[in-house]
Amino acid sequence: MMLDLGPFSDDKFDAKKWINSAAQSRHSQDTVDAHLVDLEMKLQMMSEEIAASLEEQSAAALLRVPRATRDVVRLKDDAVSLRSSVASILQKLKKAEGSSAESIATLAKVHIVKERMQDAYKTLQEAAGLAQLSSTIEDVFASGDLPQAAETLAKMRACLKAVGEVAEFANVKKQLEVLEDRLDAMVQPRLTDAISNRKVNVAQDLRGILNLIGRSESLKQHYTKVHLKPIKQLWEGFDSRNRTTQIAGDKHGMERILSTHDLQSSGPKMSFLTWLPSFYDELLLYLEQEWKWCMMAFPDEYKTLVPRLLVEAMGNLKDSFVSRINLATGEAVDETSSLAKGILEILSGDMPKGIKIQTKHVRALIELHGMTSTFARNIQHLFSDSDKILLDALKAVYLPYDKFKQSYGQMERAILSSEIEKIDLRGAVTRGVGAQGIELSETVRRMEESVPQVIILLEEAVERCISFTGGSEVDELINALDDVMLQYISNLQEILKTLRAVCGVDGDGPGSRRESGVDRKEGAHSTRKVDLLSNEEEWSMVQGALQILTVADCLTSRSSVFEASLRATLARLSTSLSVAVFGSSIDQNPSHLASEDGTTDSLSVGRAALDVAAVRLVGLPDKARQLFNLLTQSKDPRFHALPHASQRVTAFADTVNELVYDVLISTVRVRLRDVSRLPIWSSVEEPSAFPLPSFSAYPQTYITSIGEYLLTLPQQLEPLAEGISNSDSNADEAQFFATEWMFKVAEGATALYMEQLRGIQYITDRGAQQLSVDIEYLTSVLSALSMPIPPVLATFHTCFSTPKDQLKELLKSPSTNGLDPPTANLVCKMRRINFEQ
Repeated sequence: MMLDLGPFSDDKFDAKKWINSAAQSRHSQDTVDAHLVDLEMKLQMMSEEIAASLEEQSAAALLRVPRATRDVVRLKDDAVSLRSSVASILQKLKKAEGSSAESIATLAKVHIVKERMQDAYKTLQEAAGLAQLSSTIEDVFASGDLPQAAETLAKMRACLKAVGEVAEFANVKKQLEVLEDRLDAMVQPRLTDAISNRKVNVAQDLRGILNLIGRSESLKQHYTKVHLKPIKQLWEGFDSRNRTTQIAGDKHGMERILSTHDLQSSGPKMSFLTWLPSFYDELLLYLEQEWKWCMMAFPDEYKTLVPRLLVEAMGNLKDSFVSRINLATGEAVDETSSLAKGILEILSGDMPKGIKIQTKHVRALIELHGMTSTFARNIQHLFSDSDKILLDALKAVYLPYDKFKQSYGQMERAILSSEIEKIDLRGAVTRGVGAQGIELSETVRRMEESVPQVIILLEEAVERCISFTGGSEVDELINALDDVMLQYISNLQEILKTLRAVCGVDGDGPGSRRESGVDRKEGAHSTRKVDLLSNEEEWSMVQGALQILTVADCLTSRSSVFEASLRATLARLSTSLSVAVFGSSIDQNPSHLASEDGTTDSLSVGRAALDVAAVRLVGLPDKARQLFNLLTQSKDPRFHALPHASQRVTAFADTVNELVYDVLISTVRVRLRDVSRLPIWSSVEEPSAFPLPSFSAYPQTYITSIGEYLLTLPQQLEPLAEGISNSDSNADEAQFFATEWMFKVAEGATALYMEQLRGIQYITDRGAQQLSVDIEYLTSVLSALSMPIPPVLATFHTCFSTPKDQLKELLKSPSTNGLDPPTANLVCKMRRINFEQ
């Protein structure tokens, strides 16, 4: 058994705790006494071993003490000797420090003088060399050795730089500039020949000469100048080809070649749409060949030489390109083709009245732009290594279309407005009796069919915008769509006004205004000739009016779906443009698109190259910021892509609801006309020899016709509900729609009836009994329609059905708390009952 002596060295050692712990760790078969005896014996043996080891080590330490004492004494003597030596050395260093500082200062002055002398010597050498070179330069030029001349001029410039601003050499500086221009002029014809005839070695030597005299920019300018002519010839091939075709098509072409008019008018011409792809193919092939040759001839400059050539070429061709695009768009339509005019003339108003931009014009423009986009993708692939100038090249390719893109919103507004005007919504005019229902149905049909037509027009406009601008003009498009929708809805509103006349609820007649669902004017001014219509014609009119609700429903749903689609398009643009321009989220600052001086941001150049919209937006920070603000706002669920149109759609739906309600309630209004002045209310009982009832046991015709109308109305609403419910998912909505309108008409009819009842001035007992029968019939109809009975109507029924002599007691009874007090008092006045008696 081994003992752990570690706890004994702890300052907080507790003997009792240690003994208890040792006792608990004994073997289960050992007794406590035996275990403790064994433990005590082991502790005693270990203590004896420790004591013996301590005694042995103490004896050895005592033997080592004298030796250590001697070593300490020796080290002390060595330290004293070392301190004395160090003090002596420090004194010597202090003496040397004073004399060496003076020597170092003197040496520094000498070194400065030496450097100045060397600089002066070099300057004198350069001045002597510059003078010598100036005197011999003419001989070098006379020899015709251009490399030597370039080297000499380079040495002269280096010498002139070394000499600095010295008055004696001012004329040499001017002479040097003249000589460099002279050498540049001598190089140009040879460089032209080398570039034109593909002489790689000669071109490289001449490039070295220009670089040596600091005229590397002259190489770029001259290279561009040499190649602009072939590209212009390619471009002018369109006109020359048409002239050739015209002459070849004329039997007497050679005789008439001097006639400019005949030359322009004879023979078929090739359209620009057909010719442009071949031009792009030839231009691309030309650039590819130049790219490969420049890689060998100008390995350090080819990445900028060829793209710069394209930029300069497209810049020179811009005006002609724009003109040809404009004429090509005009050729798409016979009217503008015959006048040799295009979109730009239409937009400027320089066209005969009646000629407007058509969809064919823009389709031709988009087709041309598509060809250019294909060419741009090929250019991007060719110039993929030229990041710094690639975007400039692509902007130059799309440059001819900028003028059209700037007017894109105006173009779309003109196209859509023209298309909206073509939609035939007119024709709702008042016809003879019996033809109104047919006219109403036909007009509503045209209105309903026009909604999807308009939405299709708007969707096509969005597609055109994406195809032509890539979305860069989507903000202008949205404004145009909003304006056109307002125009269309205004047309619908005008049609609704004519429909009011067809339905007989126009002007100041009843139904023209409603207050809280209750018409306040009586039906005496109604223009609706219901009495002249047959029952079938009347229901035909009602059914036609109900169909107007489908127009509002269709317009609301279609416009909502289109707005959702437009928001989705804006979301896609938000993602694509942010990645193309920034390579990350659109939340970044759009000001990165361009700096204040208009130069493109290097971060944006490579990423924007893929997207035609980004190519246009880079360099237009104000427009980009406006567009990105719109795209950011479109992420808000409350955002309306067409804000004004959305409000107008809601207003149109409200107007339709008012019109339909006025039509549905007009039948009730006419039936109730002058009910308050019926003679039966004030009639008295006639004497008779037989006991006859003093009133009719049946309701009167006016109330039965209203009841039949209300009971038949659900059948009229059912087809409309089925039309709205195109699927099972909308079945509940359609049922709710029909019930809502049923309740609305029934409530309006009840309110009108109660207004008539309030207008009764005096009623006899016989009239009261008849009126109670009429009211009871109406309450039965309302119950059949699952409508609650209004307390006012119930009060009328109770008060009119109660005999006159019992009515006072009834009103004083506690059980009459459900009656409407004002109505009960009014009935008492009608029946001449005085509560004060």
